[in-house]
Amino acid sequence: MTRDAALLLPSTEPVTLIDPDGHPVPHVGHDLPDPQALVRAYAALISARRFNDQANALVRQGRLAVYPSSHGQEACQVACVQVLDDGDWLFPTYRDSAAIVARGVDPVQALTLLRGDWHSGYDPHATRVAPQATPLATHLLHAVGVAHAARLRGEPTVVMAVCGDGATSEGDFHEALNFAAVFRTPVVFFIQNNEYAISVPLARQTAAPSLAHKGIGYGVAGERVDGNDVAALLKVLGAAVTRARAGEGPQLVEAHTYRVQAHTNADDPGRYRSADEVTPWLARDPITRLETYLRGRDLLDEQNARGYAEQAEQLAERMRTGLNEETAADYRDLFAHVYAQPTPQLREQQALVADELSREEVS
Repeated sequence: MTRDAALLLPSTEPVTLIDPDGHPVPHVGHDLPDPQALVRAYAALISARRFNDQANALVRQGRLAVYPSSHGQEACQVACVQVLDDGDWLFPTYRDSAAIVARGVDPVQALTLLRGDWHSGYDPHATRVAPQATPLATHLLHAVGVAHAARLRGEPTVVMAVCGDGATSEGDFHEALNFAAVFRTPVVFFIQNNEYAISVPLARQTAAPSLAHKGIGYGVAGERVDGNDVAALLKVLGAAVTRARAGEGPQLVEAHTYRVQAHTNADDPGRYRSADEVTPWLARDPITRLETYLRGRDLLDEQNARGYAEQAEQLAERMRTGLNEETAADYRDLFAHVYAQPTPQLREQQALVADELSREEVS
């Protein structure tokens, strides 16, 4: 791992390989991904967009408690998974449900936590996907721990640790980078900079030239990439994963994207930003730019596009069917897995809940 400050600095402009109009952009450091990788990414983007739309509909129908949409950020969701091997790990945030599904987790299981259940819905060990983290940045330390353990065991595992721009203002973010750099853990810290931490704009969070610049203080190489260009994301993230796997230590990648929709269904973005601010980002949609590029080179035709849309609709149908099924709730689950041996306080709280429920049954 280099300690040359100049080599740790990110590029002055985010890496872009396909512009918003679907035209290729020559780049000195990166070629375009191979056509098969781009077509695979396109299919995943279509499914991710349909997943977001269906999840929002399920919130309105009362089948989900909350949904933080990644609409418009699907390129980040797809690329951070596509560059991983089967044995690698993904550490997602609450906004990364589409990435979890792209990793192969059943969509109903992926939404179990956001439905309001007490568990994450899937087996983290079997899927190599950690439970979604709602507290900002706390999971980054867990990700570093998993990567450190894998390195000590001599395993080729790489951990993709995803966070938003708001997480970079948390102490856990900095502690994770420092530990990872000192012990050269194979982690890729992937920041989806969507310009807002709920209602706080990026300008009120940091005065740094970019979030990728924060890595240099810890000896972590940083890079910036267009977060709506899946081709650039595949190359930049893929290179970061390769370096981490080769023993070059942790990597930091900042993707510049935008949160097109509200923070969650409980948020009113009209209170802190204007529609005029959102409009330019709609023209930078990750799906339309890739589709234009693929169609322009006969890599995508109407029949294939219709097939990918049908696959996405099958995904949505699985979501509707699975989340319309009622699940049996047992209050004892709230207390059963907090500690291996319940504390006296937990036993007391459980008894209080049991007493309240018994009174309701009588009345």
